[in-house]
Amino acid sequence: MVEPVSIASYRDDTLWAVVASIGRTSRVAEVFSSRHAALADQAWREQQVTAYSNFLRNSRQPTPTYSVRPIRRAELPRSWRPLPALGFLQGKLI
Repeated sequence: MVEPVSIASYRDDTLWAVVASIGRTSRVAEVFSSRHAALADQAWREQQVTAYSNFLRNSRQPTPTYSVRPIRRAELPRSWRPLPALGFLQGKLI
């Protein structure tokens, strides 16, 4: 016999990921439990890229773009670590 699943005990494993992209390469930069927090982080990262746009242009580094998308906990690799917020300044984005 199958036991009924209580809605209260069901845990949603959907998270919100800020994804950094350069060309065809994408990487999860940070993960949040709420979409609002992910959107705030995306806005902050985009603001940092804008602030350093002259540096990126002079050093001929590609400019990263950021997006927010839902992600399941199981989709993250075990060795995943958050990207440094200003890692693009050292060429360590992806």
